[in-house]
Formats: sequence, C-alpha cells, structure tokens
Amino acid sequence: MTEQVADIPARYYARMGEVLLRAGVDLFSVLEKVGIDPQLLAQPDAMLRIDQIEAFVMAALQVSGRQDLALDTGYALHITSHSSVGYAMLSSPTAGQGMRLLARYFRLVMPAFSIRYRHDAEHIELVFEPARLMSKACLMFHLEAIVAATYIALGDLLGEHLQAYDVFLSMPKPAHIARYAEMRHVRLHFMEWWTAPGIRMRFAPEIMDRRPVLADPDAFRRAEERCRMLAVNVLASGKVAGWVAMMLRESTDGIPTLTELAQTLNLSTRTLDRYLTMEQTSFRKLYHQVRHVRAKELLANSHLTVTQVAYELGYTDLANFTRAFRKQEGKSPAEYKHVARKNDRLTRLESMVTT
Repeated sequence: MTEQVADIPARYYARMGEVLLRAGVDLFSVLEKVGIDPQLLAQPDAMLRIDQIEAFVMAALQVSGRQDLALDTGYALHITSHSSVGYAMLSSPTAGQGMRLLARYFRLVMPAFSIRYRHDAEHIELVFEPARLMSKACLMFHLEAIVAATYIALGDLLGEHLQAYDVFLSMPKPAHIARYAEMRHVRLHFMEWWTAPGIRMRFAPEIMDRRPVLADPDAFRRAEERCRMLAVNVLASGKVAGWVAMMLRESTDGIPTLTELAQTLNLSTRTLDRYLTMEQTSFRKLYHQVRHVRAKELLANSHLTVTQVAYELGYTDLANFTRAFRKQEGKSPAEYKHVARKNDRLTRLESMVTT
C-alpha cells in the first residue's frame, strides 16, 4: 500500500477551524481526537494528508451539527487565501488569463481536486473533479466549499462587473438550500443523476475580456513566474508526473514536447524521463492519456466533426484515431459523440427546469 503524502494545504482547514471556533466548538478537542497538531494549522505552508482531512471534516460535521459548514468555510476563503496563485489571478490583465492560470496551477491550490478550463464560442467552463479517494460526505463538503470559495474569489477578482453564471453540482439539493441565496450571481443546478462527481461552472464568453479590479500586467508576470517556480519544485516532492500531465493538459499553444518540458525544468530529456520512470510512468503514457481526455472533451463539447477532432489531436489518419479511441473507451468516437450530445441535451433541459 502506498504511503500517503502530506501535500494538501492546511490553510483551508484552518479557516474551517475558525468557523468552528465562532460556532462555540472546542476546536482543540476535535483536533486532538483526529490526531492533528493545532500548531500545524497556524503554519502558512503546512500540509495535511487526505486521511487527516477526511477525519477532520467528518469530526467537524458531527461535533458542530451543521450541514452548511462547507459554505461558511468557502465564504471565509478570499482569493488571497490561495497564496501565489491567488495573487497572480488578482493582478491578471483579464479574467480569462486569470482563469487559465488557475487551471494550470490548480495543483498548488488544492491537489485533492483537478480543474479543467474550456473555452468555445458559446461559453467558458471550469470543471472541478476529485483527484483523491474520499467518502461521499467528505466529497459533498468539498464540492460545496469550492462553489462558495469560487464565488468569493470571482467577487474579489471582478467586483461589480461579475455577471450571473451557472453552477452544476453532482449532488442532490441539500437541506440548507436556502443559504445558497446568498450567492447573488449564481444559478444553481443540482444534478443528482450525474455519473461522475464534480462541479461544472459555465460563464458567458464576455467574461474573458473583463479587466480585474487590481489588474497589473507587471505584477502578473512576477506572480506567474513565482507560480512556475513553485510548480518546478515538484521535483523535490517526487510528483513530476502530475506536473507533466498538468502542462500537457493545460497548454494553450499546442501540446508541449518532452524536450520543451525538460527545458522548463532545466533538465535533460533523459533526466526528466528517469524521474517519470521512478514514478512508474512515461511521457508517452501521459501524452496518450491526456490526448484521450482531450478527445472526449472535443467530441462532447465542440461542433467539430470526428474527422476534425482527429486532425486537431495530431492524427493524420482517421482510422488510427478511431482504433486508439475505441481501445481506451470501448466505443468509437462517433458513438461517444452521440451519447455525450444526448447527455448535454438532458443537462440543458434540467437547467431550464431548475432555473
């Protein structure tokens, strides 16, 4: 069994601790019960393991008796709570650049979840999905906290220029549904029938060019460089594969090569390949995984034909694309596209019914 690594920022759960204290809960007793040193939460760069977080969240829900604890935890997280990534977003020249930066460096914010950024002519989407195994109750807590924290961050970023947007959650309506009325710009859709847990946030494309309240191109470049250097530090923690996958997934100017990624880390391609081998993977394996995910996104969320998707992904032969896709997905690209479009129509119908 692989030993769990403490790599999730404790600062977010320190905010939950503050919410518990304000509610009159004996926080120190709760921390003692779950085996977390109270001094750890006071350290800005402290990290927790996922099993510690699971135990803390479950104990907090039980002791406080508050099912809306996640919302207050999320409301307590302003954009500056996200360290260098938050400051980079605040100074980004446009909201679109800030969102793309968040997607590229989300592992620095919350490694327990992954985020994908999508942009087409109709809308912009941020998709949050769990990257770690956790109980249903703990997952629901995090989904609600992410929705609330993102609402606060967007308010910090755009102020009065924030426009209404849609949020789809893969969970049933909670008993405290009335509390969501506090999110003035959010149209909520609880999608209990989803098969994959997560959150989809959908924005009008005009938000891309919105200028953040504290936009500062020079400060943005410095903060972005700081984020890049922090990401490079994954070498010290043995998580090179996650960083490579992130760069492959979020690059907007074409999928980078092994040589380009090695240059970013000031390594030789051979050394980077060796790091990946130590994590029991390879650049080729990660490349194909990311390309398959990208294929599913394009088939489900774009107006491209199957042939156009194949060429977009670098295939020179449609048959090769179909064969590779069927091998991983169990169905042809055309079959996948048909099912995905059918599900999207159901989502739109559900959106109309719940609005």
